[in-house]
Amino acid sequence: MQSKEFLLEQEMQFENTDPGVKRQIMGYNEDVMMVRVVFESGAVGYEHKHPHIQTSYVAKGVFEITIDGKTQRLKEGEGFFVPSNVLHGAKCIEQGELIDAFAPMRKDFLKQ
Repeated sequence: MQSKEFLLEQEMQFENTDPGVKRQIMGYNEDVMMVRVVFESGAVGYEHKHPHIQTSYVAKGVFEITIDGKTQRLKEGEGFFVPSNVLHGAKCIEQGELIDAFAPMRKDFLKQ
């Protein structure tokens, strides 16, 4: 199971997740997945946890990221790392975009 080799923006669909939040799967195989997540200002990616390891890059905007009860404000060019099964969430302070990478891939993100 894997994505196409070349992923063109006009061919990748967005999926609405939380209010003011949408995601676009950018590429994956069984071992890794990259996802673009676009937030409106004030939108919240509610706290959750999953067995996947996650590392994220702030491509645009300003976010308050909470990981395991600790909150840090991050801006464009910064990032964060979430170990497996650790509670985490995001609040968008200024309209923004995160690039998330998961290992292994998030099968739950794929439409069946």
